[in-house]
Amino acid sequence: MDSFCGVQISTVLWTYPVMSNADRVVLALGGAGTVGSGVVKALLDKGFRVAVISRDNSRLEKLKGFVSPSTRDNLTTLVGNVGSEEGAEAAKQDLVKTVGKVTDVVSSLGFSWWQGGPPHTQTLKELHWVIETLLFSTFVSWKVFFPLVRDDPNCTYTFITGGAGEKLLMPGTGFLTVGAASTLAFCQVLREEYPEVPCKLNQVKINTGVAPPERMAPGYLNHLDLGEAVATLVERKCTTHTVFPVNCPADLKTVVLEGNL
Repeated sequence: MDSFCGVQISTVLWTYPVMSNADRVVLALGGAGTVGSGVVKALLDKGFRVAVISRDNSRLEKLKGFVSPSTRDNLTTLVGNVGSEEGAEAAKQDLVKTVGKVTDVVSSLGFSWWQGGPPHTQTLKELHWVIETLLFSTFVSWKVFFPLVRDDPNCTYTFITGGAGEKLLMPGTGFLTVGAASTLAFCQVLREEYPEVPCKLNQVKINTGVAPPERMAPGYLNHLDLGEAVATLVERKCTTHTVFPVNCPADLKTVVLEGNL
């Protein structure tokens, strides 16, 4: 992979300017959530400019209070709905008008937890809501924002997905597994449908819980540590079409320290 990265860098030097972190603008989809906020903070601390879109302005204000005061000026927040085609397109226009060229996208869309009972007690409306939240929003936002970075080898698009798509977390959460599995399948489709796209297209698959420090449980990932790992992947932009599985906190240290990202 090192030789592959060397070839990529050589090509970039001929056709695209090499950018510092300060020149890069990362769109963090889902950046106001638990996972996303850790990623946003880490990106800002590394010197990136970061943009976050959310339907809930109060969550954006909370995010501003969470990030380091010294980096807050590099955070742009926009109110918008990336879950609908019309809303995502409008948000893209506002985004480009506000920050200019977007160089990287990190997508961690979804919800923190859902438990509504066994499938026979649920309605079709509930299943539709889970699929809409996990799959439809991921598809719509990718379709709208991927063209911003698709053709530049200096750019990246990173999906953060969950392992719930491959196992039932606990009785009563089956619809979450269905929705998460749909997202995993969608990411696989993208890797195979776009094998030679210049943009670095990667996936970080979290096979455990993620929480802020005050709500940590045994085996859970600290969202700040996860954010640091994802920010490192974006920063290095050396790998593409790769899935990085994270099963426990030790995995994050391994992939960062050994340079596996």
